[in-house]
Amino acid sequence: MNKNLGTKAILIAVVLLGCVYGIIGIPHGGLKQSILNRIHLGLDLKGGVHLVLQVHVEEAISSATDRDMQTLNTELAQYSGVTATKLDPKHPESITISGTTPANQSDVRSVLNANEYQAYDVNSSGNGNYTMTMKQSSIRDLEQRTLDTSIETIRARVDALGVSEPQIEQYNLGDNEILVQLPGIDDAGHVEDIIQSTAKLEIHPVVSGPYDNEAAALAAVNGAPPPDQVILKGTAGNGGTDQYYILKRAAIVEGTDFRDAQPSTDENGRPDITFTLTTEAGDRFYKYTNDNKGTGSMAIVLENRIREVAGIEGAIREQGRISGGGISQEYAQSLSMMLRTGSLPASISYIETRTVGPSLGAESIHAGVVAAIAGMLAVMIFMLVYYKGAGVNADLALLLNLIILLGFMGFFSATLTLPGIAGVILTIGMGVDSNVLIFERVREELRLGKTAAIAVQDGFAHAWITIIDTHVTTVVSALILLVFGSGPVKGFALTLIFGLLANIFTAVFVSRTIFDWGLSRKGRDAALSI
Repeated sequence: MNKNLGTKAILIAVVLLGCVYGIIGIPHGGLKQSILNRIHLGLDLKGGVHLVLQVHVEEAISSATDRDMQTLNTELAQYSGVTATKLDPKHPESITISGTTPANQSDVRSVLNANEYQAYDVNSSGNGNYTMTMKQSSIRDLEQRTLDTSIETIRARVDALGVSEPQIEQYNLGDNEILVQLPGIDDAGHVEDIIQSTAKLEIHPVVSGPYDNEAAALAAVNGAPPPDQVILKGTAGNGGTDQYYILKRAAIVEGTDFRDAQPSTDENGRPDITFTLTTEAGDRFYKYTNDNKGTGSMAIVLENRIREVAGIEGAIREQGRISGGGISQEYAQSLSMMLRTGSLPASISYIETRTVGPSLGAESIHAGVVAAIAGMLAVMIFMLVYYKGAGVNADLALLLNLIILLGFMGFFSATLTLPGIAGVILTIGMGVDSNVLIFERVREELRLGKTAAIAVQDGFAHAWITIIDTHVTTVVSALILLVFGSGPVKGFALTLIFGLLANIFTAVFVSRTIFDWGLSRKGRDAALSI
């Protein structure tokens, strides 16, 4: 018995020391700073910026169908009069194929049914026309990929700002929304500028231009551009007024095709940006520039404005340059960072912007800690008064439960939020509940005339199933909150899960060990103070 107790005591001591290390690590900078280095404070405790963003995923769908329409027109060029267009701007998921004849309908249908267009349903609409509509499953997949890419891009931009412990995730309270929480940041405007700028760099074929004004550009296309073309304003050159160009709607290369971008200077020492394309985009760019060298031109479009129009003098594969008199050193640094971290696949808008001041965070910490200490002291006093000597057992287990909980959070570098503090308080209540179940069962066994040792043994054995049942059901509920919740809800769920796991160890193993140790000193037939 004594040897068994010794092994259990060593195990408890190892767990205790390990959790203390998890809380403070190797101390440096004072005890408080050591704890904060291991357990991070959330936005509601530290202060910072809270944003909810809406991703306009329909733009990604339109961009995808634009690229497919461009590819289709290239493949259908061998059939005279057959074209692919997007006739209805309200339905960007649809492409119309027109101009087929009985002689080439079979061949055209074979092109439409090719593997690269498996994301579309193809239907005949009569008169030699076909309608390609993106499947709902493909739309959902593209929307999710757009959301995931947006999250990763925003995370890369936030990391470039040097923000500690940012929270960037899908916001499950709305469709296609992202939650961004940046503890310790107080300039919400700067963060919005960095995140919202799509920095969407595209290179489009130029159809015609320049025109002195938009009216002249519209007159060139009889009042409205065709579905596969668009009119964009260009940056003024040599101090003149802005000019307009008619471009192909589908880009040759766009944001996600850029592998790297760096600030640089041109031959005159003016700031510019050099960029490198991915291998696939480089091959596509090479084909276009090689086919149009000496005859065509292309426009570099940044954030829906033409930055530069260049003639194609020779084939270009992977590297290019963005230059112009309006680029400052700061702009070159900012733009290259955004291109390097990735272009957003779609634009975003802000649904909610909130700044939490550090003073409010400090007040939340104070109120939460006071509530936790007050609740814990009240519970400990109650256990001492109601269960007498066994109450000391429960109080020791409760303190160890709190240390293990904080140790878990330290080892996992968890973020403590205000709801997380509520989770700690709830864990204290769950711990007391477990002890009450055990102690009441032990009392029942004593009333049956059993000795103290047998009563403790049977009391723990009978209460064990009930404790496991209550903890498992609560852990499952907390896991659901952790998976489907967001922000503070996750903080509450994570703290509760850690606390429940710690409570199983302390309420059953530690408390039983303390009982056995006490009985080994008094004798197994001694009276039990409970």
